[in-house]
Amino acid sequence: MKHYLLSIEQPDGGPAGPEVLGPVMERVAAFNDELRAAGAWVFAGGLDRAEASVVVRFHGDDVVTTDGPYEREDEHAGGICVLAAPDYDAAIEWGRKLARATTLPVEVREFQGEPAEHLP
Repeated sequence: MKHYLLSIEQPDGGPAGPEVLGPVMERVAAFNDELRAAGAWVFAGGLDRAEASVVVRFHGDDVVTTDGPYEREDEHAGGICVLAAPDYDAAIEWGRKLARATTLPVEVREFQGEPAEHLP
C-alpha cells in the first residue's frame, strides 16, 4: 500500500459560519470514520488560518522567513489527510469522497518511496 496526500484547497477569507461549517464537519467526521474502517487511515487534520503561517526560504547564503501564506492565489491549504491506498485510482476515489464531504477542491498526490521510509 502506498501513501497519498489529500490536500483540501480552501478559499481565502474567514471561516464559514456554523450553519455551513457544522454540516461539513459532520461529513468530514463520517469520511474519517470510513477511512479508519477501511484500514486506510494514516493521519488527518485541519490547518490554522493561512495568515498565521510563516514561509521559510533559502535565499543566497541565508535562510529567510516571511509571513505566509506561500501561495499567492485566492486559495490555500485548509487541511490534509494522509491515507494508505493500493493504487492511485483508489486514492482518487477517496479524494472524491472528501471533496463531496467538504464541497472544496482536493488535490491527490502520491508520496515518494515506500511508507516504511517515512514512518517511524
